[in-house]
Amino acid sequence: MGRIRAVLLAAVFLAAEMPQLLGSPVTGPAFLWSPQHFGSSHHDNKEFVDYRTFSPKDLAKSVLSEGGWSNVVCTPEKLNDDMDVAVVFVGRKLQTSDISSTKQPDPSLIDILKLSFRTSNFSMAFPYVAIDEQEMLENSLVKGFAENCGQGLGVNRIAYLDSCSLDGGNKKLEGLHSIHDILASRISGKMDLIVLCSGDTKESDRTQSEGEALSNVVNMLKESGAKYTILYASKPYRTTQYPAHSAVRFLAESPQSQASDNSTCDGVCQIKSSLLEGIFVAIVLLIILISGLCCMIGIDTPSRFETPQES
Repeated sequence: MGRIRAVLLAAVFLAAEMPQLLGSPVTGPAFLWSPQHFGSSHHDNKEFVDYRTFSPKDLAKSVLSEGGWSNVVCTPEKLNDDMDVAVVFVGRKLQTSDISSTKQPDPSLIDILKLSFRTSNFSMAFPYVAIDEQEMLENSLVKGFAENCGQGLGVNRIAYLDSCSLDGGNKKLEGLHSIHDILASRISGKMDLIVLCSGDTKESDRTQSEGEALSNVVNMLKESGAKYTILYASKPYRTTQYPAHSAVRFLAESPQSQASDNSTCDGVCQIKSSLLEGIFVAIVLLIILISGLCCMIGIDTPSRFETPQES
């Protein structure tokens, strides 16, 4: 009886912890937007949300194809005349679950992302980007762009902040103030790729939050008059984990998003949901089976019967 009760108790705990055990790994969101309308003609890319889980290189591929960056950062023959600067901003704190949480680590960052997503003429969101512990996110994205462009990147310069870990950049920025120099020295008809990373820099603005830094970058781009597009992606530190099951599809809460049919559940999503449903049903049946066995064992029945006496 003691062993069966222990097994039953373990099964109950397993059922309670199953969502966390089977949940997706810690993910960070990515947002792509531009004041100018451009990109893939296959979708009306305004407030488009892709709920699939992406690896960093898959994200780079999707940004090129669905986000239209193949016309922006690939070979010069494919460059889009309507764009001057492409910015990749890599954050270090924001997780998918933080966007819908009441305790947000950086409210100003959430505000600028939601505002840019909803007011830009072109905007996409990727709520679930898996963390790759083997490589820095900024390096994975730039390498993914180069690999999927075929003939390599066709940008004039790849400028990167000193807090970034990037292979192949040809212009190192000492701080956010250096963006002014890049924007002032841009060449007409040539595209510049700017990679910015949240983290310590050599200048005094290291105390800025990610939201303040991103807001300053957007303001500098607007003041310069440059035509720009921005990709924000986050690689959150593991030290601030939240349960994976607490992440909700926050973008679907807005009235405009509810009216659109952009949210999709692809084949992988359907397989995962069916698998989770099957596992949950199996656990419930297992608990019922073990409970029945415990009840049957608890019934006291005589081990032998007396033979009837002859009268």
